[in-house]
Amino acid sequence: MSRLTQGVVLLLFGGAILRASLTDLYLRYVKEGLRPFLIATGLLLVAAAVMTIWHSWRATEQAEHDHEHHAPRVGWLLLLPVLGLLLVAPPALGSYAANQAGSVVAAPVGDSDYPPLPAGSSVELTLIDYASRALFDEGRSLTGRDLRLTGFLTTAPDGAPMLARIVLSCCAADGRPIKLGLTGLAPIDVPADTWVEVTGVYTSRRGKDPVNNVDVAYLEVKSWQEVPRPKQPYA
Repeated sequence: MSRLTQGVVLLLFGGAILRASLTDLYLRYVKEGLRPFLIATGLLLVAAAVMTIWHSWRATEQAEHDHEHHAPRVGWLLLLPVLGLLLVAPPALGSYAANQAGSVVAAPVGDSDYPPLPAGSSVELTLIDYASRALFDEGRSLTGRDLRLTGFLTTAPDGAPMLARIVLSCCAADGRPIKLGLTGLAPIDVPADTWVEVTGVYTSRRGKDPVNNVDVAYLEVKSWQEVPRPKQPYA
């Protein structure tokens, strides 16, 4: 690949990273806290690209020109994934990824009791917090409270709806789902990947994720409503 081609690839790749990191697009790939590192990486790539292109134009030796003239054109194929990142924004991981991977194991807090939930007519919880309290605290801190949880819909092997969200350790490549079973007035015949906010109460019912056989907590749904996909789709 010629030096000019290398510079163009670096420039487009750095520009794609900057475009994603200066908007909310990067949240589809990595956790929110990695934004400064993405911006720094994009700036470094753009700077390296500018220097590479400048040196290419400054080159005056005929041998170098001949080499560049006969360089394999296949090198330009490296632009395809970069252009894809610039022109096409893939969706965040959803129901397909959730169905292929086993649910994460909600971790207990340790030997201490779970703290009481905040006061209010209903309490907003993450899926991980609910699953942890339901499975390891026997729902003691959940009983008698209306709970609000937000996630996307996916389907259990028996066709029943489940509420899910993808949990990231670092980036989308290591994403794993946290899944909750739904009983009561659960969303029925609603397309997968629809984002919903469900309001419900604790139930002692449990199931098993058929992918990795871990325990799955359930929520008894009292009501639900469709909501837009959140800016940060991952947990």
